[in-house]
Amino acid sequence: MPDPARTQEDGPLAVLLRDYLQHMSVERGLSVNTLAAYRRDLRRYGAFLAARGVEEPAQISRHDVSAFAQAVVSGDDGSSALSPRSAARTVVAVRGLHRFWALEGLTEGDPARDVHPPMAGRRLPKAIPVPEVVRILESVDTATPSGLRDRALLEFLYSTGARISEAVGLDVDDIAGGDPDGPAVVRLTGKGSKERLVPVGSFAARAVDAYLVQGRPALASKGKGGPALFLNMRGGRLSRQSAWTILKTATERAGVAREVSPHTLRHSFATHLLEGGADVRVVQELLGHASVTTTQVYTLVTADTLREVYAAAHPRARA
Repeated sequence: MPDPARTQEDGPLAVLLRDYLQHMSVERGLSVNTLAAYRRDLRRYGAFLAARGVEEPAQISRHDVSAFAQAVVSGDDGSSALSPRSAARTVVAVRGLHRFWALEGLTEGDPARDVHPPMAGRRLPKAIPVPEVVRILESVDTATPSGLRDRALLEFLYSTGARISEAVGLDVDDIAGGDPDGPAVVRLTGKGSKERLVPVGSFAARAVDAYLVQGRPALASKGKGGPALFLNMRGGRLSRQSAWTILKTATERAGVAREVSPHTLRHSFATHLLEGGADVRVVQELLGHASVTTTQVYTLVTADTLREVYAAAHPRARA
């Protein structure tokens, strides 16, 4: 078997790898950092091929490329295992190399064409505990019209799980008052202009009522009038950016030491409902998800919570 060290540094494969990197530098104008990443990834690929006795591009098979894609994730090639994101970058570099070789006529085909980067792990939604949500909501000073609006907005987001675009797009008439037999409801318009009716909890309903009676008229008087529910200081419709700032300010005032976005409140809404025993298909309807599969990611979060509680509380959970 050829000496891997010599093959990697001096063999024809190593020369062709350096030529490709030179091409990427001159023809593609890649940044220094991107080029350094390509160089690191392809050197690892060259070492992997050398260890398998591969010396020429024409010898590389689809199996070689696929094995390398698996090795960078597992670390089986003797180097550090990469995260799914970094492994995907590495496989993309290898695919670009083989595409270049095929176009240049160095190989008859492209063995990497059907080798895809490893799938990144599913990112679980980030919810925050109920006590932190309450601290954020109650941190708002409601002594001013804008304060009444801010409290109403944040209570509404957490109570309904609305997207921020849905909330700021609301008109006053979209909320119907409650009656003795049930809570208030809001008509939300989601993706694809699909409408859904969502109940509004009592805390949010009271906050919205207080804003409509004491806060909104003062803000509306500064503008030309309009149907928007949540108004800015000039009497116009509140923007998404302003809504983000409202939540950011409340989070800082509450002393919550984590990044909280409007979508965090939506995630928390769904997670807390499921933890309270709500059916996943009901939560799907409330969130406006087209498929229950999208909603089921939240069940992974609650399952993790159940395992943590069990491990901490059950006397026979641990050895």
